[in-house]
Amino acid sequence: MVEGGMKCIKFIIFAFNFLFVIVACGLIGLGSYIQITLSEFFDFFGNEFAGPGIVLIIVGLVIFVVATFGCCGALKENYCCIMTFAVLLGIIFVIQIAAGISGFILRESMRTEIVKILKNAEPNYGKNDGVTKTWDKLQRKFECCGVDNYTEWFDYTADKSVPESCCKDAESAACKNRTQTITDDDFYTRSCVKGFVGWLQDEIGIVGGAGIGLAFVEVVGIILACCLAMAIRKEYKVL
Repeated sequence: MVEGGMKCIKFIIFAFNFLFVIVACGLIGLGSYIQITLSEFFDFFGNEFAGPGIVLIIVGLVIFVVATFGCCGALKENYCCIMTFAVLLGIIFVIQIAAGISGFILRESMRTEIVKILKNAEPNYGKNDGVTKTWDKLQRKFECCGVDNYTEWFDYTADKSVPESCCKDAESAACKNRTQTITDDDFYTRSCVKGFVGWLQDEIGIVGGAGIGLAFVEVVGIILACCLAMAIRKEYKVL
């Protein structure tokens, strides 16, 4: 059994892995939230943007398994388990750095693609039931109106009005006559590019930043795991 400083490292590694388990649960939860939110707009995007949520869930599950493996290895002082844990943590570290950088790089191209999809869907409002319901859901959820500007709806609606989903209060007098002057008091005037796309970019930015930050914490975990593994191996040789 390891003693002294190595015993302290053993419990630090256990604490690290307990933290990773919590982080893993957070990633699974966040991935599920993003996946559920995007699934509400399937008529627009299909499975095209299912990737971010699924990737987070998979990464969370992998980290959970690796962290559990590391906890067991540290408590049982098993050299093979500790070294396997260090190698797996190293692989996760590389993947997280790559994913974090890719997320930041692809944010703008993703924005362009989403705007293109929304622009193509806008003329079908009121003509396609699925598209109409999805637009209404999108505008209410993100409190926005139109892709770039609420005035775009005047070109796509038969009565030259904005959809009811642009109203802050569907029962208000202003909402009953949506062809008159649109004001911030009664209607959502923010563009859906800022609302929906801004939300998605913020989520990816948070995940990317957290992933890079966590990756450097993992480096410490790898170093400590290697130190503990060497101490365990040395003890085996003495015995």
